[in-house]
Amino acid sequence: MRLAVAGAGGRMGATLIEAIGSDGALELAAALDAPGTAPIGRDVGGVKVTADVDAAISACDVLIDFTRPEGTLKHVEACRRLGKGAVIGTTGFSPSQLTSIREASARTPIVLSPNFAVGVNVLFALAGNAARALGDAYDVEILEAHHRHKVDAPSGTALKLGEIISSSLKRDVAREARHGRHGDVGPRTAKEIGFHAVRGGDIVGEHTVFFAGVGERLELTVRSQSRMTYAVGAVRAAKWLRGRGPGLYDMFDVLGLK
Repeated sequence: MRLAVAGAGGRMGATLIEAIGSDGALELAAALDAPGTAPIGRDVGGVKVTADVDAAISACDVLIDFTRPEGTLKHVEACRRLGKGAVIGTTGFSPSQLTSIREASARTPIVLSPNFAVGVNVLFALAGNAARALGDAYDVEILEAHHRHKVDAPSGTALKLGEIISSSLKRDVAREARHGRHGDVGPRTAKEIGFHAVRGGDIVGEHTVFFAGVGERLELTVRSQSRMTYAVGAVRAAKWLRGRGPGLYDMFDVLGLK
């Protein structure tokens, strides 16, 4: 199976290329990066990094993309035109950008997830189940921590946790979300869902959901100690796409958690 990696010159790109290289069933067919960046022309995993989107995607069966929303949308459009699958780990999409991805998925298979680590996706499932069982008697707070270079906050994973929990509790997360607290904010409302972001050092990724009740507190935590956890999950998703028809899938589909 032939894979292409977008953002090949970045840290996540390098980890994806390493994961592909260690899997005997896979071939790195192309490495893609933005025009004018330092990695262009460099040899990685046996191929030269290119800025030619159509050439890179034509050479592969599935593109894996952990970049930025604007670049990802261009890559997804090329995948749609060329009939190639895509695994998207980019976060920070606007509602209109997500609509564009959904429209593209009507023509080609796409796996979209804010986090491809298997343990994180198990956390998604556990958090939904816990929210249904605990109900409105427990306050929900979500804490996430990442390295100093991460540009969006809260993380896509934290937002996904909020969506899953609010759906389980039949709440509107857009209305009930509370992003940090400062000053005289008054008492906590019964249905709000708190989001808190920590940025510092080289933290790969940590997420904790607090269900705080009267007399007890349930905490669900996952800590990613290496980007390889994301890469392995993304490669697993790319393999799962083989032979799939058009559609917008997520890691619950890949892992059979639905």
